[in-house]
Amino acid sequence: MSCFLIGSPVPGMMIRPKGDQLEIRYSMSDPESWNGFVQNLNAFLSSYNDSHQVQLNDDCPPDQYFIQEDSGEVRNNPKRSCQFNRTMLGDCSGLEDRFYGYSKAQPCILIKLNRVIGMLPGKDGQSPYVTCGAKVRLHPPKEDREKTGPLAYFPVNATFNLMYYPYYGKKAQVNYTQPLVAVKFLNASLNTDINVECKVTSNTLLAGSERDKFAGRVSFKLRIDGQEDQ
Repeated sequence: MSCFLIGSPVPGMMIRPKGDQLEIRYSMSDPESWNGFVQNLNAFLSSYNDSHQVQLNDDCPPDQYFIQEDSGEVRNNPKRSCQFNRTMLGDCSGLEDRFYGYSKAQPCILIKLNRVIGMLPGKDGQSPYVTCGAKVRLHPPKEDREKTGPLAYFPVNATFNLMYYPYYGKKAQVNYTQPLVAVKFLNASLNTDINVECKVTSNTLLAGSERDKFAGRVSFKLRIDGQEDQ
């Protein structure tokens, strides 16, 4: 059984903040090198503020699809949307740490799916989830995995909950805000390039395809320059 409605494409993944060539590079000692990333995240998350979400969107029951059917030729528009509150991003919300960890070499990266119109990404109440790590080669060396260090995810289960699907498109769901997963690097190696890959997994969705090797995954480079602890 397909996990997609008819005509729905395989989803892609995107990250925020946006860096040149999917690269997040900065120096801890130079705020100007990471302030742009912070401002990018502030702007991106403004529509996720809890007060905004409560005013416009519904508090939906989790782990089930929010299906809003049309009645024949009569369109059920505008369709309602479920709240995704900024506080759900915890340490990566910009509310507890207004620098999103960039000043402490613990940067947050936000992940969202695209090409999701009509997508039904899970079954049996199981939501798709994100995992990140060293970019996979045939045999990734141990040092590549160690460079990444431990990660924390927000929401803590790293899922795109089923209640945010299906998405009916911007015209039908004018207040829809995409669900996000944030990954926080807790102890990434300094002064070295770290090639990171994040992918989405579900019980109906396979990351990658023969035609689009980037489907369901995203790769980026992280480099944090700073003084190593003695």
